[in-house]
Amino acid sequence: MTDEVHIHTHGRAGHISLNRPKALHALTLDMCHAMSAGLAKWAEDDAVEAVILDHAEGRGFCAGGDINLLRHSALNDGGKSGRAFFHDEYQLNHQMFEYAKPIVAFMDGITMGGGVGIAMPCKYRVATENTRFAMPETGIGLFPDVGGGWHLSRLGGRLGQFLALTGARLDGSECLWAGIATHYLPAEKLAEAKARIAEHPDRIAGILSELSETPPPARIEANAERIAKHFASDRYEDILESLELDDIEWAAKELATLRTKSPQTCKVALRQFAESQNLDNFADNMKMEYRIASRVLIRPDFAEGVRAVIVDKTHDPKWDPATPEGVSEELLDSIFAPLPANEEWKPL
Repeated sequence: MTDEVHIHTHGRAGHISLNRPKALHALTLDMCHAMSAGLAKWAEDDAVEAVILDHAEGRGFCAGGDINLLRHSALNDGGKSGRAFFHDEYQLNHQMFEYAKPIVAFMDGITMGGGVGIAMPCKYRVATENTRFAMPETGIGLFPDVGGGWHLSRLGGRLGQFLALTGARLDGSECLWAGIATHYLPAEKLAEAKARIAEHPDRIAGILSELSETPPPARIEANAERIAKHFASDRYEDILESLELDDIEWAAKELATLRTKSPQTCKVALRQFAESQNLDNFADNMKMEYRIASRVLIRPDFAEGVRAVIVDKTHDPKWDPATPEGVSEELLDSIFAPLPANEEWKPL
């Protein structure tokens, strides 16, 4: 077992607490395996009726996956260790999605990338005044994975497409408004909520409702119509053109943001979301996302995006292809193509 995640029981609830504060609780392969094992054990244990998912101290709930490992893999082992990480992380996402007992995720802090992947499958998702929710992958040349294609594409109002393309960060009240969170609690009430859930796992909804408060107005609500209008198309060039033709400051700001993102990732995300909406089950979505992951991991944009944003912090990535027009349908077809039968993703 790893000390980077604490797994134990309190009363009638299992408790998973992420414990990598210096990395904002970003997931490693060992953490994914430990979480999977804990969930599998509790699934068979009648004494455990619900699961609480949170983090130890610090600003993060979970800031994502192990980006350093992925970049190292892309540069040094042809993506082998990176694919192994994605494969097992996606198995955890699917295991949580299909889990028979209710899981309560406390998104009290930064919830990004891999953190979104472990929060969104949970039946109960609690936001607080500290929540910062985002899928920022277009900025590092990856793609909105860990089930993002399923969860975000189903938000409605093209909000998911907007979040995926721009990497916009939502606060707790915006998460509640968008349906990303099921409840909004003040952070000071979380300890009480967890203690009561451990005692009465049959009353989770009631406990969270009793401790909930009305959040501040959701800022994104004021832009909902603009988002639905400008991000309506599944064709990236159409979205850029729509924003270019609007002379309000908001459109100019979003356009400037999109100009910094990987054109390949933006096109991949739009296709991923469109295809996911036609899928009947989450496993098929994860199979598709694993195909994408195994390809984009070793394409130029990922190593370059991580260099510019995380390693050198120069924020000047040189994307390849450099323009949306340069990302051909043939390239997208190759990214989404089936893998050899023995390499396809499978659930646990």
